[in-house]
Amino acid sequence: MRLSNTAITYSPLFIRCYAKQHKLRVTSKGIKKRATRRFEAAFQPPAPRKPLAQMAQVLSPGALPEPEPPTKKQEEWSENLNVRMICKDCKEDPPNLYEDHSSGDLMCADCGLVMMQRTVDMSSEWRTFSNDDQGNDDPSRVGDGPNALLNGAQLNTSIAFGDGLKSRELHRAQSKANLDKGNKGLLQAYKQIGALCDGWQLPGTVSDTAKHLYKDADESKLFKGKSQEALIAGCVFLACRRNNVPRSFREVMELTKVSKKEIGRTFKTLEQFLMNRDKESNKGKVSIAGGQLVAQEGYTGTKTANPAELCERFCDVLNLPRATSNVAVGLAERMTATGVLAGRSPLSTTAACIYMAGHLMNQIKSAKEIQVVAHVSDSTIRHAYKLLYQEKDKLITEDILARGADPERLPKPS
Repeated sequence: MRLSNTAITYSPLFIRCYAKQHKLRVTSKGIKKRATRRFEAAFQPPAPRKPLAQMAQVLSPGALPEPEPPTKKQEEWSENLNVRMICKDCKEDPPNLYEDHSSGDLMCADCGLVMMQRTVDMSSEWRTFSNDDQGNDDPSRVGDGPNALLNGAQLNTSIAFGDGLKSRELHRAQSKANLDKGNKGLLQAYKQIGALCDGWQLPGTVSDTAKHLYKDADESKLFKGKSQEALIAGCVFLACRRNNVPRSFREVMELTKVSKKEIGRTFKTLEQFLMNRDKESNKGKVSIAGGQLVAQEGYTGTKTANPAELCERFCDVLNLPRATSNVAVGLAERMTATGVLAGRSPLSTTAACIYMAGHLMNQIKSAKEIQVVAHVSDSTIRHAYKLLYQEKDKLITEDILARGADPERLPKPS
């Protein structure tokens, strides 16, 4: 007798009538599925038999079966960077390829052979000119990311500026409602700090540090009523020192047009505020270092300007050779170690070291030329040089002599 598949024998109409007559809550799909499973189970092919030699194989006492060969794991796909596209006509390596975004073709710039067609353009969808836009037709669909230097979440929805009168009024009303006077003042201060740092060609870290210092000072009530220009000058001055690009009070005064006395007063107040804030935040806090409990140290203040660092910058302004600049730096370091001009201004000591190094290396710069850069009088430079000349045996080391310095070239101070 031949078995047949009941799922194929009975029609869907017969199954629905049979289920309705016997009040069965089943569907034709379920009956077909179960009938198919029973049919497949009845006619499932038997498992393949093992070879006779394998069945008869018996291990001897103490013998171990052979280990199964390890299965090779499929390695993850990674791009082969050694494969490069080269023009088959020119065969230049590296190839000179040109991508035409308008037509989507990748061509050889030497012979014009089209190597790829209809390539996918992975560049930006458009070029935005939001700063130069006069009709407020900026195609950007997203706004700026949150700025840590501003207050608030900065995730407000802005209404586009349209052509109609009602759209303009709605845009103006929404701008007034979301106007934050605090952020407006911060943005103006940040813009001024960026302009001052750009004027000195300072790195971006100095500008960011000055902006963070200004935000911390603005949030505290200690600087309420202080001049904004003086606070900005103090933040820039302190940021320069903390990033090892110090500037003198006189230089900051000439750049910001704020008096030297006001800059010094604001700088001391700002430094004291930072020290007290870090003491309160780190009070009672300890950290583990090398298996020992170590108290966290806060802001400890900045030191005075280092004459060696000022020598490098002033020598660059005076267009002195690198060898002369190195000699001036060596004299400044030796002068600081011996304490020859202790208690004097870093500007006057720096100018005296440059004056002395110029004569030692036969790259003579007069006191009036150095005066323009160091912003100290020529008489102050000559007096400081007189003190250095008296201690020249301590200052001029063998390293300085090895750089080509000749003590016989030094003029005797009058």
